Amino acid sequence: MFFTNLGRFAVRRRRLVLALTVLLVLVAGALGVGAFDTLKSSGFDNPNSESARAHDLLESQFGTGDPNLVVLVTTGADAGGSTAGTASVNSPAVVAAADQLTAELRAVPNVTDLVSYWSLDDNPQLRSRDGTKAVILARITGTDSDISTTYTDIAEQLRGSKLDVHIQLGGLAAVSDDLGTQIGDDLAKAEGLSVPVTLVLLILVFGGLIAAGMPLVVALISVVGTLFSLFVIGSITDVSIYSINLTTALGLGLAIDYSLFIVNRFREELAKGRTPHAAVVRTVETAGRTVAFSAFVVAASLSALLVFPLYFLRSFAYAGMSVVLIAALGAVVTLPALLAVVGGRVNRFSFRRRQAKPIGTGFWHRLAHGVMRRPVTVAVGTIAVLLLLGSPFFQVNFGLSTVTALPKSAESRQVSEQLAADFDTNSGESFAIVAGQAPASGTAARAAIDAYAVEVSGVPGVGQVDTLTGTYRAGARVAEPTERNADYASGDTGVYLTVNASVAQRSSAGERLVATIRQLDAPFATGVEGSAAALIDTKAAITDRLPIALGVIALVTFVLLFLIFGSVLVPLKAILLNLLSLTATFGAMVWIFQQGHGSGLLDFTADGTLDVSMPILMFCIAFGLSMDYEVFLLSRIKEEYDRTGDNTHAVATGLERTGRIVTAAAALLAVTFLAFGISGVTFIKMFGLGLALAVVMDATIIRGLLVPAFMRLAGDANWWAPAWMRRIHDRFGISEGGHEDAIDLAAALEVEREMVGAGR
Repeated sequence: MFFTNLGRFAVRRRRLVLALTVLLVLVAGALGVGAFDTLKSSGFDNPNSESARAHDLLESQFGTGDPNLVVLVTTGADAGGSTAGTASVNSPAVVAAADQLTAELRAVPNVTDLVSYWSLDDNPQLRSRDGTKAVILARITGTDSDISTTYTDIAEQLRGSKLDVHIQLGGLAAVSDDLGTQIGDDLAKAEGLSVPVTLVLLILVFGGLIAAGMPLVVALISVVGTLFSLFVIGSITDVSIYSINLTTALGLGLAIDYSLFIVNRFREELAKGRTPHAAVVRTVETAGRTVAFSAFVVAASLSALLVFPLYFLRSFAYAGMSVVLIAALGAVVTLPALLAVVGGRVNRFSFRRRQAKPIGTGFWHRLAHGVMRRPVTVAVGTIAVLLLLGSPFFQVNFGLSTVTALPKSAESRQVSEQLAADFDTNSGESFAIVAGQAPASGTAARAAIDAYAVEVSGVPGVGQVDTLTGTYRAGARVAEPTERNADYASGDTGVYLTVNASVAQRSSAGERLVATIRQLDAPFATGVEGSAAALIDTKAAITDRLPIALGVIALVTFVLLFLIFGSVLVPLKAILLNLLSLTATFGAMVWIFQQGHGSGLLDFTADGTLDVSMPILMFCIAFGLSMDYEVFLLSRIKEEYDRTGDNTHAVATGLERTGRIVTAAAALLAVTFLAFGISGVTFIKMFGLGLALAVVMDATIIRGLLVPAFMRLAGDANWWAPAWMRRIHDRFGISEGGHEDAIDLAAALEVEREMVGAGR
């Protein structure tokens, strides 16, 4: 009776509900814009890992860290009038410009650990092989916000400089700035593309202007409400700014999904001859119930992301769960109140006046019966195709996003590529080995440090090692320690080594390098930090927590579906089919984004890896959305089965009732996700295209072919449960309350009393 009472409340207090909704949206909108100031651009690493602990120790004990700013200085036509590429970085004009540039950087607050090629004694690691380029390395300290602000100031200052050299900025600070700028531009483009297309499709799907405007109300509520929730959560804990993308996509998409089911059911009830207010009550009692518990299933799938230590993934749980639940609340409370006000006028300004086809004559009904006549053939053939499409996933090679995720026009990517191509060692690929408790004084201690540094420098992939006892290359000490080397010790206890790698850290070669170093027999306890170490630790964290996440999704999904349908087989079948629906998606992601097929057409650079966090993120979102459609379909099938007791008829009728709606909802949601496919950032592009493909595959292949086939094969066993579980469902299950005739009569009497009381 809960949803019956909720429907009556929405009718009886419709103006109050709408007034409170407007007030809450205004307040949430005013406060929600503050979310952009609280969200952060990192969160891809495990904070409890060896690499994170070593990084924190490097900062706290030694007051240093990896350089996050690389200034690439290139000589050329502006450098003393020489032809581009021929002037030397040691020419007087370039040296003078570099000295001035270094002095300007030293004067910037929050800039420390500045190392320049020109301030060292001819260090070839900081100079290109042809001698026309050299670098200045620095570290910007502070919070993400501090680093961003400082970097912006430096970029404006240096790009406006009149020095006779060409200056380009790279490093993690520059990459983060370029990512933020690119994603902001992409989000604006995505909204500019998806919103008008969605509006047109809404009018076509709903067949009228008033009905098409309903989802926009729910979308506004869900997006604004979620921004407010992210503002609150971001004020308490770390939240990634990338979660905004999910907020926009899911907020619009689910608002359309839920509104489509609510409005369609409302129109259906009106067509049966019910009064508008009685139709609202019946709509909330049926479609509203389905929407509410479908939202719980989606939120449960997204909640699995909370088990991972990476706050990048947890942020999508915060955003996703918020937007799903708020969208559902808007759909089952605010939208019914709005429908109670609009009433029969919901069909005004409609251009589609076709007579509704009788049940049993539509495309989806014929498709269902066609599948159920040959269920084994259809099931085996469809599964074989899905597994074949998913087979590239067996070749997956997980990594972390590199600078190649940015478009080629990004300056930070250009700097990284020049360092990799023109320098013997990429100074931007350095990392540290930290021994916080190692003796740093005495002959024996220095001998141990020296021997360890020699061993590390001889590891393939290591270009140079610097530490307390000197500089090392290729398994030998090549330079005695200077005053600068004393900074590698922390008093008498604690020492660290800086390793300049000749391979990219975020690559398979980088992983092998760090793994080899970690396996060395060090004379003291060490911890390796840096991008490659973080990649190894992140993979381990996701692998360790993945069984828990999958277990949470499976258990919560099974329990919720059992409580809704009272069946053992239906939840198991739903989980299996949803897994099958994702095989083709994950196979496509490897084939396209890892192996690079279609990279020219889609305008991205494949680096031979797949971002390690993307598959689990996409899995949780796509699994939840698949369950969304599963609940919608099964609810209508169960409703018809309870009425007739005929499983085959119920499946065909349920699919006919929901097939067009689910397909339309999936198409509208896919448009929202596809808009992110135009992003210049590779992992955002993969996120959008992958989820669009998953949604379309699920709403068509799975719902149209596999669900009818499996339901036909199981027959009446679809709704079976052992006696002890049946008793649990009878006591705790979620079922519709009341017979629809009684509900219609009660609602009609309620409306009559209200009309009389209002003097109308």
